[in-house]
Amino acid sequence: MSRMSHGPRARSGMKLMKGVRERGMPPITHFLRQFEIGDRVAIDIDPSQHSGMPHHRFQGRIGRVIGIQGRAYLVEVIDGSVRKIVVSSPVHLKKVQ
Repeated sequence: MSRMSHGPRARSGMKLMKGVRERGMPPITHFLRQFEIGDRVAIDIDPSQHSGMPHHRFQGRIGRVIGIQGRAYLVEVIDGSVRKIVVSSPVHLKKVQ
């Protein structure tokens, strides 16, 4: 019997899988997205890009950009009743009205 995996992508196979026609690299415009502090964004993880990927627990969550850290953005997300800060690159974020 093998041991259970405890890695960052453990038990996330269906959640982090692309459709057949979406496979491959994302367009360059996804890497160049810019957000202002205070913008509302949805965390939509692109599984083909490992750099700057937030934990899969936050997939689909909506948060607010509260800062910039290098090329990544700091997003404040409410997880249950706790406010958490997620560091994510712009390829994993989408703007929400």
